[in-house]
Parts: sequence; C-alpha cells; structure tokens
Amino acid sequence: MPTPASRRREPLNDEQILEDLGYTQQLHRRMGPFGNFAASLSVISIMSGTLLLFGYGLNSGGPGVIMWGWLAVGPLVLCLGAALAEITSRYPTSGGLYYMARQLGGSRWSWYTGWLNLMGLLGGIAAQDYGIAGFVGAWLNLQWGFEPSPGSLLTLYAAILLLHALLNLRGARLMNVLTSVSAWWHLVGAVVIIAALALLPSHHQPAGFVFGEFTNNTGWSGPVYVIALGLLLPVFALAGYDTSAHLSEETSQASVAAARGIVRSVAVSWVAGGILLTALLFAIQDHAGTLATATGVPAAQIFLDALGPAAAKALLLVIIVAQVLCGYALTASASRMIYAFSRDGALPGSAHWRRVSRRTAVPARAVWLAVGAAFVLALPSLYSATAFTAVTAISVVGFTPAYAIPVYLRLRHPHRFTPGPWHLGRWSRLIGWVAVVWAAGVTVLFMLPQSSPVTAVSFNYTPIAVLVVLVSAALWWRVARRTYGVPRSGATKAQGHVDRAREIT
Repeated sequence: MPTPASRRREPLNDEQILEDLGYTQQLHRRMGPFGNFAASLSVISIMSGTLLLFGYGLNSGGPGVIMWGWLAVGPLVLCLGAALAEITSRYPTSGGLYYMARQLGGSRWSWYTGWLNLMGLLGGIAAQDYGIAGFVGAWLNLQWGFEPSPGSLLTLYAAILLLHALLNLRGARLMNVLTSVSAWWHLVGAVVIIAALALLPSHHQPAGFVFGEFTNNTGWSGPVYVIALGLLLPVFALAGYDTSAHLSEETSQASVAAARGIVRSVAVSWVAGGILLTALLFAIQDHAGTLATATGVPAAQIFLDALGPAAAKALLLVIIVAQVLCGYALTASASRMIYAFSRDGALPGSAHWRRVSRRTAVPARAVWLAVGAAFVLALPSLYSATAFTAVTAISVVGFTPAYAIPVYLRLRHPHRFTPGPWHLGRWSRLIGWVAVVWAAGVTVLFMLPQSSPVTAVSFNYTPIAVLVVLVSAALWWRVARRTYGVPRSGATKAQGHVDRAREIT
C-alpha cells in the first residue's frame, strides 16, 4: 500500500513524465485509473453504438451477420486497441495519436494522423448525438405520438450538442464524477435490459433465427458485399477507446492507467455488447414490423412488442441517459484533441483554440469548436436518408487509420520505440501487424457505397468528406508547417512552445 509520501509524489511523477515529453502541466489531474477506463467505456458505450446502428445491421445482413460479425470483429479491434495501448504507455499526452506519430515517423505522419483523428472524433460526436436525437424522438413517439422528421431531429440534435458543451465547461471534477457514474449506469442498465428481454417476453426467436437469419435490404445482390457492409455496426460500436489517451494529462499514473483503460474498455464492451445484442435479437416478436417501425428506432419497437408501452418507455430512458453520458465523454475527448493540436500550432486560429479557462482548467473554446463542427457534419440529414450511416462511416474512416498509423510506424521503425511500463512483450509485432492489416481493410470498406442504386439521396459521402479533410490538411500544411511544433520526446522544451502552452485566459 502506498505511503502518504508516495501518493504526494504521484502527481509530480506524472508531471515529470509530461515535461520529458515536451509539455508543461496545464490541465488538472483529478481523474484516477477507474475514471480513465470509465471515460473510454462511456465513449464506446454498449447502449449507444450497438443500438444506434442496430436498424442498419438488421437491413445489412440481418441477425446472423450482426451476431457473427460482432464475434469476429471484437478480437481484431482488441488487437488494434492493445497495440495502441502499448504506445500510449510510452507517450501519455492529450495529443495522443498524432504525438505518437511524430515520435515514430516525423512531422508529416503526425500532421495527417492528427487530422484523421480529429475527423473521427467530430464524426463520432455527430453520429452519437444525432443518434440520441433519434432515440429521444422514439420516446416522444411512444409517449405523445410525436412523428420524427428531419427538421425536428436536427433541432433535438442541436439541443443535445448544447447540453454536452455546457456540461463539459464545468471542469474535470464533474467529468470524473460523470464518467464513473456512466460506467456503472452502462453496466447496470445493460443487465436490467438483458434480464427484461430474457425473462419477460412470452415468445423468443429460435437460435437458428438469431445466428442464421440473413436479411438484405441494401439493394446489392452480392451476399459477401452485404455481409462486409454489416460489419460497420461492430466496428463503429467498438470505436472511441483513444479517449483514454486524450485524457491522460488529466489522469494520475497515466503511463499505466491510460493503457489499461484502452484495453479494458474494449474487452468489457465487446463481452457486454455481445450479450445485449443477443438478448435483443432473441426478443424480436415481429421481424418485418421491427424494420418498419413508426418510432424510427428498431430497438424501441422490440421493447414495445416484447414488454409493452410502459416498460418500453422506461428502458428507452435508461438508454437515452447512457447515450447522453457517452456523448458527454466523447465531446470531452474531442475538445482535448483540439486543445492539444492547437497547442502544437496545427489548426487555423490555433492561438484562439488552445486557450484554457483559468477557473475550470477546461479548453472552453475547443469545446465550442467541437460541437459546432459536429453540427455542420449532420446538416446533410435534412435531405439525405442515409446521412446518419454516412456520418458513422466518416467516424470509422477517421478513427481507424489514425489508430493504425502509430502502430504501423512502431513496427516499421522498432529502433525508435522504447516500451513504457505497459507493453505486449514478445506478442507486440504479431498483434501489431494483425491490427494494421485489419485497419487498412476497414478503411477501404466503409468508403464504398452502402446502398443501391446509388443516387444523390443514397450516396455515401464519406469519400468526399475524407478527401476534403486530406486536401485541406495538405493545403494548410504549406502555411502551418513553419509553426507546427510537436516536441521530441526527451528533448528540452523549446521556449516558444512553452510560451504558447502557457496562454491561459
């Protein structure tokens, strides 16, 4: 058991590690190991990602693809998470992925990794909060007959973004409380939902339906392609674990806690999410009615058919609270990424976005930028029926290569990497290459068309969004490369960098 003296030294040790990485401590370290794990668990959110794309999964392969896809994708995501955790243990900074890429590959690798990671985070906020709006609309439909429309959902979405911004402005102390509450809410809530679906319905589907039913409403005739499209559900649902890295400057014992937070959050979410999906599929009463639900949310229709209106509304509220807590943690992660990226001079107007509130130690302007950009990303929902799945694909295509690039660079330049206190030992290279190959395949897959025929309404605009981000990053590089300054690990801090880092409002 640590002595009082050793406990007093822990913040100093964390600050010393951060200083060795080239930064001074600005954010408050009020988050413990459990809080860091809880933040990533909240962002992954088994009651968000799994349920937000549940209807998409039912149409893109059906129950069989949902179940076998979940079982197959989980270990691959865990490989990518473990490989990233190993690098996080060595470089526990708010910059996370782009800082790792700088140490292992150089400035240009760092630059594009950062922009991809930022795209993934902003796309994640948009997908998450717009999905919450859909669930709120479903609850209002059951309660008062509310008919969700693109305009009304966008209004709900804007209100949810505003709520997440205001909560994030309250500071690290509230974050530590809410992320811990969120972890328990997700786990206990999942147990309640699973128990209700397992015990209360008068009828359950046979195992052959849950593990073998194939449904194709995508318009594509090739079953292999449809099965591949169905993998978007588990890939999106198990993303966001880089939150542990982005919150490492607010975490004590970050070199170990952030790495463990990544791995444990993926493992727990995979197991719990799989059980939740199984319970939902067994509880389907009317397959066709679930797909054509007036609520707009297939999970809500399952609750309604299997448990009745009162229980359906109660369970929807449990899910909505979990999703709101998820969106809160994801907004925090994105704002810390914006803060760190601006601290290193990467964004237009970096001097504005990197400022930290003196009272709360929160990068408030970065919070507002995160929710504002996320709102813009969801505007196509006003005219596109597939906009939501496109936004989720944008998130996956941003996150996945950003996760994989530091892993690839660590494998390509092993002499540049010294493992931290948490590492994979002799399994490092095998797990790393599995992760990189998997990430490359996923990145290509989710830029392909998701439905047929391809029209202006059904078009997957993910490739355009990625192209815009990469071209913008390339053009901005010509201007910002002179001021973009990610410090080298172990090097003495450049005075100019320290001066920028100390700008506090």
